[in-house]
Amino acid sequence: MSVFSVGPKVYFGQGELKKLREINCKKAFIVTDPFMVTSGFINKVTDQLEQGNIDYEIFSEIVPDPPIEVIAKGVKVMDKFNPDAVITMGGGSAIDAAKAISYFRTLVKTGLDSSAKIEKPKFIAIPTTSGTGSEVTAFSVITDKKFNMKYPLVEEAMIPDMAILDAELVKSVPKAITADTGIDVLTHAIEAYVSTNATDYTDALAEKAIKLVFKNLKRAYDKGDDMEAREKMHNASCIAGLAFTNASLGINHSMAHILGGRFHIPHGKANALLLPYVIEFNANVKMTSAQEYTRAAIKYAEIAKFLGLTTSNNVREGVKALISAVKALIKNLGIPNKILDLKINEVDFKESLNEISDIALMDGCTPTNPREVTREELNELFKKAFYGR
Repeated sequence: MSVFSVGPKVYFGQGELKKLREINCKKAFIVTDPFMVTSGFINKVTDQLEQGNIDYEIFSEIVPDPPIEVIAKGVKVMDKFNPDAVITMGGGSAIDAAKAISYFRTLVKTGLDSSAKIEKPKFIAIPTTSGTGSEVTAFSVITDKKFNMKYPLVEEAMIPDMAILDAELVKSVPKAITADTGIDVLTHAIEAYVSTNATDYTDALAEKAIKLVFKNLKRAYDKGDDMEAREKMHNASCIAGLAFTNASLGINHSMAHILGGRFHIPHGKANALLLPYVIEFNANVKMTSAQEYTRAAIKYAEIAKFLGLTTSNNVREGVKALISAVKALIKNLGIPNKILDLKINEVDFKESLNEISDIALMDGCTPTNPREVTREELNELFKKAFYGR
């Protein structure tokens, strides 16, 4: 039997932070990054809490690719404050960290006393980038700095209870981050659409997210104060999150996780560098006849068709059209088309190739990739992305 989880209650639009006054709690633990505090952005949250007479404490030590050590410190600070609500504001790193902190705090408390009944604090996520969809997913990615590895955690208990999508919070996001996070949304949606766990429910969400990205990402990139485009991309991020938290992802994310952990490439950019090659690999149209097209190839061609990239029913042409459109979008967003352009040391990359391929092979996203993959095939995909061929 298949299962589809609807997820948290989502408030979207502009000015939705006022919902924080109504969360019915006494103490809120706020997890965010230093910029949200120094820029005064966090005041948008604390002002609402003060109007609701809610006590709060801010934990603002979250950094990009949050390491295990920060999660452990957050658990201690949260436990001492003992809140009945957790509010996280920021990009994917802040939301992922808050998930892990809240989850492990509950795990530690119940582990110390098996008879203890710990009431899980209400969890509210407020994204300030339009990319990860973390505000509605069961996924959290934390980093082991010692081994330069990212670990994707998947626990249903980490899904937030409420997500607040306020487009006002993303209108000042820089162009480069708009581009990287936007391609992350696209990758989430495409991978969910072709996942072996895809269903009618996840396909509907993934399709809508893909359409929103192709229509609005370049607009948001070109003109940051285009509030319609910003709101649509914020919605697309959330919708894609609902799709992939149910359908899971594939090797594009498996490979991006280790590229980020090992070479510190921003996650969305890593996805962009890989996406055309992963689509080509999964579709495998060069090696098949018209009678033997893979399910993935057929679904990639469906994407090209509903985007209006082709009017043909030819699967091979549809796959080619999608790859061309993805490459064009990435180029128009100023994202490099090869890892080599990021000044990653070529010798280091070659020497680590087998290791990073093995890690990607073991990643939690790999089992739902539409095509089985070997270490050798991952090596080739990494090399294609590195040299842009």
